[in-house]
Order: sequence, then structure tokens, then C-alpha cells
Amino acid sequence: MPTVHLLDYVAGNIRSLVNAINQVGYDVEWVKTPEDVKNADKLILPGVGHFGHCLSQLDKGGFLEPIRQHIESGKPFMGICVGLQALFQGSEEDNDVPGLGVIPMRIQKFNDTSKSVPHIGWNSAINTGSDGTKHESFYGLRPTSKYYYVHSYAAPYNPGVLESDGWSVATATYGEEEFIGAISRGNIFGAQFHPEKSGVAGLRAIRAFLNGDQFQSLSQDLVLGKENGLTRRVIACLDVRTNDSGDLVVTKGDQYDVREKSGTDAGGSVRNLGKPVDMAKKYYEQGADEVTFLNITSFRNCPIADTPMLEILRRTSETVFVPLTIGGGIKDTVDTDGTHVPALDVATMYFKSGADKVSIGSDSVFAAEDYYNAGEKLSGKTAIETISKAYGKQAVVVSVDPKRVYVDKPEDTHHHTIKTEFPNSTGQSYCWYQCTVKGGRETRDIDVRQLVQAVEAMGAGEILLNCIDKDGSNSGFDLELIRDVKASIKIPVIASSGAGVPAHFAEVFNKTTTDAALGAGMFHRGEYTVTQVKDYLQSEGFLVRQFEAEI
Repeated sequence: MPTVHLLDYVAGNIRSLVNAINQVGYDVEWVKTPEDVKNADKLILPGVGHFGHCLSQLDKGGFLEPIRQHIESGKPFMGICVGLQALFQGSEEDNDVPGLGVIPMRIQKFNDTSKSVPHIGWNSAINTGSDGTKHESFYGLRPTSKYYYVHSYAAPYNPGVLESDGWSVATATYGEEEFIGAISRGNIFGAQFHPEKSGVAGLRAIRAFLNGDQFQSLSQDLVLGKENGLTRRVIACLDVRTNDSGDLVVTKGDQYDVREKSGTDAGGSVRNLGKPVDMAKKYYEQGADEVTFLNITSFRNCPIADTPMLEILRRTSETVFVPLTIGGGIKDTVDTDGTHVPALDVATMYFKSGADKVSIGSDSVFAAEDYYNAGEKLSGKTAIETISKAYGKQAVVVSVDPKRVYVDKPEDTHHHTIKTEFPNSTGQSYCWYQCTVKGGRETRDIDVRQLVQAVEAMGAGEILLNCIDKDGSNSGFDLELIRDVKASIKIPVIASSGAGVPAHFAEVFNKTTTDAALGAGMFHRGEYTVTQVKDYLQSEGFLVRQFEAEI
């Protein structure tokens, strides 16, 4: 196969990019020294995390000047996410570290007063058209397609400025801000989105760059495009554990009890709904915007490097080109040989196997308790802090498992309460949300608002908001819980627990400002598909991404 050179300078999920490059017919050679850059024809610079860390690492390794020379020589160069941002003069993320200066602008942080930051999800990359038309696109980008973004900083778009200097620009809008989603001139192609995580649309962009197909004419139906902006994210979640025969299966509980409750097997075996890799691929092909694996088996007697979830991620990332999240066991631990393994090293194994995000559960509750006991001071040693510092906050999800505790009046508890529209059987109309650990089996003296504010301070980039009371109920999301959490933090929230029909997704998007919604049992049991949920949302006027089958 023809070859492309890939510079992996910093932490991140590089496996998916390699898989995407292989998928479109190219092989990868790794750039390990500055001399390798000089020998490269096509060069890709991917990036996740912090602008200053990225550029400092490149400078420290002696890569900056060879990259400049590669670009100036006219050889093909592609920058992804922070790799795109490196082309600019600098960034507000670190004012002391200069960029390559190829583009005479600076990267700025999104305004977080009116929307969640980071910007996470599927958005547009629509060619602005240097001649005022949109009948031509560059590197396979289409106005009808959506691409996966995850970032807090972006290059604001100023109409005509870069176009007058020969650049082709494709933009996206987030809230009131229009920013550069992709850019091209001559041999240079930069994408703020992650093409390797953008499904078929992203594979199309990678293939066009590698084949040198810079400009393509658009047919009339593609010119019309779709609404520019962030889509509503629909996430498929797979609870994975071993069954009684030792096989890994996807299961689903009712208030976290995953054993059968009816028929001849009532109270018996673990509910088996399918194989994890096969089901993940099925949901990807139905249009799931992300796939989340929650490992609910401890694998206590298994060496960490042999944890079965690593193989599941490796196999899934070969055919599933949307973001993959893995939860369960992301904490400081002791391996079977007695070796202490920090949470950061555990996360690294998952990232190298194909994960884009890690989800931290019980450990985040204990960390939040320590945070408040220390007078709201950060230790710098928690799993959230160490992983987000190394990989960026967008790579850290905190999974929250709260349950309602009813009281007669707010004064009866020192925790934050809400007045609920759903009093309990004794008529109590106030409640607070108590956090739990160990799969909901143990309660802690900390409420959900305390927890999410603490983990946001530690560097979490997203909240996966479950609800024990709603789990397995098929009665809809806990809208009161979601509204309360959204009002208390600025980072994105994924609504989880309770979805039973497509209308529940429309309801949560209509009645809360949640950033995404997650389904599990209704998909696993075959009652509804992800496609049906998205079709329903679209019929209700919501902007969604539809699956593209052909590159």
C-alpha cells in the first residue's frame, strides 16, 4: 500500500487514525525523529489536548523546523485538531508558546457564558466559497455532512480575510460563534474536527487528502446542504460484563440488577443481550454519534495489560469510526503481580487500544469528598487531574449515579434540594440527589451538585448523568435532575437512564439544555433502533446527523 507518515508527538487515541488511514488504502510509517520528517512525502500531524504542551513537545523534540520545511517545500501536510491550531500564530490556551505562524491569526477560547465548553459533538464544515458560491468543496467536505469536534479553543472566522490570501475555508457555528472547521491552501489541509472519528464523512476527507483530490464540484443536492450548527447527539451505551460461563456479553439491569427476573430463569443468569463488538458496529451503522462501553466486571484476577476490554476496544476501533468511551476500573490500582499502576497508566492503555474518552465513576466521588475535606483545594493527584492534564479535559468523562432522597423541607438537610413535581408516596415534595458508588450499592454523604462542581474544578470535560431511580424504567429521563445539574456547571452533560421510546429523546432536548442523550436497553432489546430515534428527532425539528453508508 502507499504510505503516509504520522507524527505521534503526544498522548491520544492514535489507533483510530491509523485504522482510518488503513481503511482508505494507505499504510502508516511513524515519524520518530526529525530526520523522518525530512524523508516524508505526505505528513499528518494529529493532536489532542493542550496547545502549549503540543507545541512545546514538538519544539523539544526538534520537530518544528523540519515541519516548517516540509510545508514550505510544497509536500502534502495535514493537521488535525491541535495539529490544525499549530499552523496559527498562537493561542489563548498558552500565550507564551508560539505556533508555526503559517496562518496569521490567533486561536481563541469559546465564550462559555451561553453554551457548554468544550464544544463536543457533530457539526458542519461548510465551504465559504472564495467567489461567493458553494458549488465547490475541498478535500471531500460536503455541506450535507457532519463532522466530530471536541475542543475548547478555535479560530474565529472573519469573512473574506483568509480567502483573499488564497485560503479555502470551511466553517461551523457553535452558538453565536462562527469558527474555522477546516482550511486549505496548496499543499496544506487543516481540520479542527477529527476525521478519523467522523464516520464515512471523515474517511472521505482523509482519502481525498491522501489521493491529492483537493477540489471537487458539488452536485445540486449537495450544494443545498443542511443547517449549519451542532447536531443533537444520540449515544448508544453498552454495559459489558462476564456471564456465568465467563463470556463477555452486553447486559442491561433494572436499577443496576442485571440478572433475569422473569420466566424459568428468574433470579438466575446474567441477562445476555449480545456480543459487545458486534453490537457496537450495529449501532455505528444505525447512526450512533458515539458508543460507550461501561465495564461492570472487575476482572480482579486478570493482569491489567490483558483486560478483555482492551481487546474489545482494539477490535471495535477497526470498523467503528465514531468516538469510543470506556468506563470501569479507571483508577489507581494494584496489578496481579503486586505492581502499583496509576490511573493515568490505566487510561493510557485504553487510549492506545482505541478509546477516545475514559469514564470515571466511584473514584470521582471519593476524589470530590477529599476535595471538600481539603477546603476545595486540588491535590493534583486524582485520576481526573492527572488524565486531563496529560490528554486534555475532553478525554475525561465523569459518570454520576445519583438517587433521590425525599425530605419534608429544605431545612431538613444540609444538601442542595429541589422542589419536585413528583412527590413521594408520603407526600414529601422536596428532594436532594445523593451520590452513590460501587454500581449504586453504596450511598455517600455528597449530593450531585457538589460532585459535578468538584469534578469540573478538577478538569473533567463532560458529565455522564445517570439516575438510579430511572434506570430500566423506560419512563423517560429525570428532567429535574438534568436541569439542576446543567444550571450548576459549564461543561457538557449527557442525559442517561430511563429512555424507552424515541419521544423521550425529543422530550429531554425540548425541556432541558442537555448536550446529548444516551440510550441502552431500548436499543439492545431491539424495540427501537438509533435510526428510528434520529428520524423521530428530525421529524420534530431537531438537527441530527444521519449515517452515510458510502465513502
